[in-house]
Amino acid sequence: MLAYSYMDVYIPRDTSREAARQMLTEHAEYGQWELARVRLYPDGSRHVRLRRKIIRVRSTL
Repeated sequence: MLAYSYMDVYIPRDTSREAARQMLTEHAEYGQWELARVRLYPDGSRHVRLRRKIIRVRSTL
């Protein structure tokens, strides 16, 4: 069974598309996050949910 941890990111409406892309790319490269959902609101702001797998180590004893 896969387990995920989630992180919610709010991107204000005055943030450019390029700046938002760069921020999400850095989360993906350095934090191993992947895009789970993007919600675009009528005022232009975005709510982004990122997720990454939780790796559980099992004891071999």
